[in-house]
Amino acid sequence: MPRPDFPPAPCVDWAYFLDVDGTLIDIADTPDAVQVDTALLDLIGRMHRSSGGAVALVSGRSLSDLESLLGMPRLPMAGQHGLERRDAAGRLWIHAAPPAVKCALKEALMPVLARHPGLLLEDKGLTLALHYRLAPHLAAYAHRLMARLLEQAGAGLEIQRGKRVVEVKPAGIDKGTAVAEYLAESPFMGRRPVFIGDDLNDEHGFAEVNKLDGISIKVGKGISCARFRLPNVAAVRRWMGYAMKGNG
Repeated sequence: MPRPDFPPAPCVDWAYFLDVDGTLIDIADTPDAVQVDTALLDLIGRMHRSSGGAVALVSGRSLSDLESLLGMPRLPMAGQHGLERRDAAGRLWIHAAPPAVKCALKEALMPVLARHPGLLLEDKGLTLALHYRLAPHLAAYAHRLMARLLEQAGAGLEIQRGKRVVEVKPAGIDKGTAVAEYLAESPFMGRRPVFIGDDLNDEHGFAEVNKLDGISIKVGKGISCARFRLPNVAAVRRWMGYAMKGNG
């Protein structure tokens, strides 16, 4: 008997928005340690062709990082939680924070990193992400620290929490706004949206597609507003493959 929260079979007429880490590839100890296989690249490419180009990656990684990791220069991609976005025509859209504020935050974090080598600061260009994957016992400290620095920095920024990472980014832009921007453009416009993700920062994407009677799919366990579930990365890839049978 099928599970009631298992997503319906995918359709090539839908618009697909896919998180990357924890959704298409398994999470590693550090962002640079992930492994991308040719089978995944082939699956994304076939899905992109079969759907008429209505596939976009929506990630917390920077666009330059996504391009280095995956290639696929013609694929629409939104990086840094929607702060930078490449549309289907190849145009680049950027929502930037004041660079002086980011530099001040980075400078304030330097002595912390020296005291706690298990913490990793990732400068994505538009955001700063403090990872504690290698030092999970510092989780509460990392969150308190970033919240205090954000309060000192003033208005216009917000905290984005994720799996063993806490990030400072410009306020008001997230994966949900990235999905909305794509849905106002060809070839996504007028299609039923699908968003697949695994983390807290994907909840914005889930909420956006839920408003539009779309398909929101949470990967793994945990409380979520997503309407459907898949257990892991392998299940996501299998589900995506259903849409490709006999296509592309």
